[in-house]
Amino acid sequence: MKKTKLKIVTALVGGSLLLSSCIGSFGLWSNLKDWNQGIGNKFVNEVVFLAFHIVPVYEVAYLADILVLNSIEFWSGSNPVAELGSIRTIHGEKGTYAIRTNEDGYTITKEGDEGKELNLVYNAEKRTWNAEAEGQSFELIRMNEDGTISYQQPDGSLKTIVPNAQEVAIARTQSGESPFLR
Repeated sequence: MKKTKLKIVTALVGGSLLLSSCIGSFGLWSNLKDWNQGIGNKFVNEVVFLAFHIVPVYEVAYLADILVLNSIEFWSGSNPVAELGSIRTIHGEKGTYAIRTNEDGYTITKEGDEGKELNLVYNAEKRTWNAEAEGQSFELIRMNEDGTISYQQPDGSLKTIVPNAQEVAIARTQSGESPFLR
């Protein structure tokens, strides 16, 4: 009798969590899809789309939304990925950083240097990511119409690459950084 009651209680609790009728905003998957649609022309978008299905990026993002993020959204009322103004703490080699999500990019503040901020701002009209700090601004990268990305190298010359793993690794190596993700 006890085992039957335990099975019924377990089924009810599991059903209430799994069948809570929470469709959710699918913030992670939507952000990934929107990023892909905005990176270039339809041919580049299709290549990225296919690559993200071969290496199951879309599937993992969708599964994360279904199992974790939409459940958090249901119970807390906000999706941690879709929420503007959210602040995440990152522990790096040279300290702890707070990263706030803005409408047009991110604000990064190092712990202990609260008065100094670095803003990473996306300019949709120019298709550029810019760094802004202490009243100065400079362009980090420009996303070109043909799907390539242009950036200024340390020597001042302009470099244009195709955004794939090989080109990014070469660019990172040439700038003195590790070609591997950190």
